[in-house]
Amino acid sequence: MRIEEVSEDTVEEWLPLALALWPDDSTDEMRETLDSIIQSSGQTGFLARNEGGLAVGFINLSLRSDYVPGADRTPVAYVEGIYVAPDQQQQGIGRALIERAEQWATTQGCSELASDVMLGNALGENFHNKVGFEEVERVIFFIKKIQ
Repeated sequence: MRIEEVSEDTVEEWLPLALALWPDDSTDEMRETLDSIIQSSGQTGFLARNEGGLAVGFINLSLRSDYVPGADRTPVAYVEGIYVAPDQQQQGIGRALIERAEQWATTQGCSELASDVMLGNALGENFHNKVGFEEVERVIFFIKKIQ
């Protein structure tokens, strides 16, 4: 397995993986999001490649200076998304992506890596626990339409 930072040259390999994680986005919307990550100084992504060189997973990261539950200081390196193709899971790819995220966070002057999962996402919750994250807060958001 090989982990590499995303670039303009890898967008077309990253795109289907990102759409698998966020299927409600259109291809054009996702391509725009990925392009903005590449252009940003406060965001990055990494692709995981299997032994055959096929992109099978990714992690998107950002630096957050706003409130991050449980964080002691800012900026905080934040996992905006992590995905490993289902047929490639349980092989250490997700753990390797988190380890690479930790390295990136350290180079950005961060002492913490934060993340989140949706309530009810047991697979995501179990993964985070396995790779060393601690749960710090649960939140339910509400909205009320007024017009």
